[in-house]
Amino acid sequence: MKRVILVVIDSVGIGELPDAKNYGDEGSNTLLNIKRERPDMELKNMLSIGLSHIEGGKGLATGEYTPEGAFGRLAESSKGKDTTTGHWEIAGIIIDNPFPTYPKGFPKEVIDEFEKLTGRKVIANCPASGTEIIERLGKEHMETGALIVYTSADSVFQIAAHEEIVPIEELYDICQKARDMLTGPHAVSRVIARPFLGSPGSFKRTSNRKDFSIEPIKDTMLDYIKASGLQVAAVGKIEDIFSGKGITQAVHTTSNMDGVDKTLDYMDTVENGLIFTNLVDFDMLYGHRNDVDGYAEALIAFDNRLPEIKAKLRPDDILMITADHGCDPTTESTDHSREYIPLLIYGDKVKAGTNIGTRKTFSDIGKTILDYLSVEGKLDGESFLNLFTIK
Repeated sequence: MKRVILVVIDSVGIGELPDAKNYGDEGSNTLLNIKRERPDMELKNMLSIGLSHIEGGKGLATGEYTPEGAFGRLAESSKGKDTTTGHWEIAGIIIDNPFPTYPKGFPKEVIDEFEKLTGRKVIANCPASGTEIIERLGKEHMETGALIVYTSADSVFQIAAHEEIVPIEELYDICQKARDMLTGPHAVSRVIARPFLGSPGSFKRTSNRKDFSIEPIKDTMLDYIKASGLQVAAVGKIEDIFSGKGITQAVHTTSNMDGVDKTLDYMDTVENGLIFTNLVDFDMLYGHRNDVDGYAEALIAFDNRLPEIKAKLRPDDILMITADHGCDPTTESTDHSREYIPLLIYGDKVKAGTNIGTRKTFSDIGKTILDYLSVEGKLDGESFLNLFTIK
């Protein structure tokens, strides 16, 4: 019974793409730049698989490591650098037209329609840091009941509300109305519920965040795996990113470590197919806040849990560790960065020391997974299974 355990360490890029200048991301290298500022960060378990042997990753290791697995990096073919675009491309969809973004806030007609649908006024309507915007406008929101609507460099319509002013279920209903409204030229990739608690001066976002993503524009590896009768178990925000499409079971998480726990749980119960995990803290808590130390400690914490995952691998299992974009906390920008993503592959069926090189698209991951699971499917990308597997 074959399984693939695919873990996306969200935003952990490994160097700027050739077109990074078009996105304002020249000089970005999430992993290497963190290592330069935190030379004590030695990700021994990922390095043992082959992390420092990836092109451009030599500076990640202090000591010498002989790779136990396969390794490489992948370029993004889609236009954009957001979560949805990255995950969809991993799953086999290359997007030619990027999702709309709103560097000056949303147009008046969008806000007017949203206010009409919800019966609540809107404040903010601008690009902003989520923690900064609730600190600045949280008091006004509590006094008036107006919704804090904001965006970022990504294609997102974010709605922040205090849980004692707008109950969670009402906020989710509001987000669903926004999702249904935002179509055509305003079809943003995600509407995000951003609930918070506390009082002025001490507001704190809660773990009740929920993403309302646009449905994938065509079938992904998830759909093909599910249709073949195999399982697709989603951990973290994977269910949200794919709008539930192609998923047989799902569980949400409260933190990276909870995500690892839930992945280990699924490894006990999922008999075949795909376990697909997203660990979002790297991006959400540290990358967007330019918190280098926090990011480094989160990487170390995940690396320390890798032996637990490896110990639960069955003889026919393959573990893949990758990312969806960059979010370099060492640059002035607090937005995602246009970077290559790393790929580490480990398991009894993997030829140690295999360098898969630089692949043209993230979608090669999806094609390779289908190939390993013997599932037919029309995806963008090419399989590289023959490069690293032991027959």
